[in-house]
Amino acid sequence: MSRRTVLAGGAGLCAGLAGCISTSATPPDSASGNDSEGGGAGDVPTLQAGGSSTVYPIVDRAASFWGTNAAPPDGKYWKPKKYGIETEERLADYWAEMYGFDATETDSPPIAISVSLSHSGTGLEKLRNDRLDIGNSSAPVKAEFPDLAQKKLSNYVDHVVGVDAQPIVVSQAIVDAGVSEISAETLKAIYKGEITDWTGVPGYSGPNTEIQVVGRAEGSGTDTAFRNNLFGDPNAAIPGVDIRKGENQQVKQIVTNSENALAYMALAFVDDSVPAIALTFQGTKYVPGENLAEGGYPLARDLHCYTYDGTSKKEAALLRMLVSEYGQQSFVTAVGYSALPPKRRKKQRRKLPDTQR
Repeated sequence: MSRRTVLAGGAGLCAGLAGCISTSATPPDSASGNDSEGGGAGDVPTLQAGGSSTVYPIVDRAASFWGTNAAPPDGKYWKPKKYGIETEERLADYWAEMYGFDATETDSPPIAISVSLSHSGTGLEKLRNDRLDIGNSSAPVKAEFPDLAQKKLSNYVDHVVGVDAQPIVVSQAIVDAGVSEISAETLKAIYKGEITDWTGVPGYSGPNTEIQVVGRAEGSGTDTAFRNNLFGDPNAAIPGVDIRKGENQQVKQIVTNSENALAYMALAFVDDSVPAIALTFQGTKYVPGENLAEGGYPLARDLHCYTYDGTSKKEAALLRMLVSEYGQQSFVTAVGYSALPPKRRKKQRRKLPDTQR
């Protein structure tokens, strides 16, 4: 039995995934779409995506829009002419029919999409073991699996869908004590365990307070990217970490509820409850909300949706939507990440099977 046959088994697969968070592919305020397991009306194929909590907001939002299968012109979900798309087809019908999937007799989409949440390494491993169609990752697969044989690494097909610039975040009490920026050298010293108290950080004017150093779980793409980008080695030792968490949401909660925390996290999860501070690197000051997406920021990284052993038409339908201008604006910039420039989008489209249009 081929991996494609296994993956076509339907939404029941998601129920067997440990820690699976399955989207309904339908926004809460929408009356149409799929049920909570990602199945649609009738016997439609199901696409299973999962992995990185950093990439999750992009794919989850895309799945939610897809599940509405909204008819144009729907200003909230599907306004194709705004992006130069001439069609009267429903949202999911338009992208799925590019690859030969016929519209259903109802307003349910021709392909059901389910999205699970774990972290990059888990998603990529499940992809390799035929338990997912798309593995979401916030680090390159080679960085996640440095010891994996080249033959197996070469089976992964990398689809870049956006760009993240990991900001450095601290507890509000630390900002109130005068820390609005940090140098890359100081940040390295903290994660190496060489600086353990906030009094050792320039700008801090509060009392002696230990630094609660927060890191992502080993195997997390965010952790891998942080080590690789800041230390030049995806396996660099960072013994200064006090606590590790597997998901951005958990890191956010710790920083919000603490008075002495420092962490790195995906840009899409930053808000007023987790103040982001500037990072100075090689003479340039990188300020959140201003220039993190510019070239040179040491914690910028691509966001990936991997397929395995080629890219099927079912997978290509979703991926083509994600790398379109519509997808970049609706699902990437809308959740706080940076869109791919036109040349990079074109490069990503060339990796997909030809359409039937």
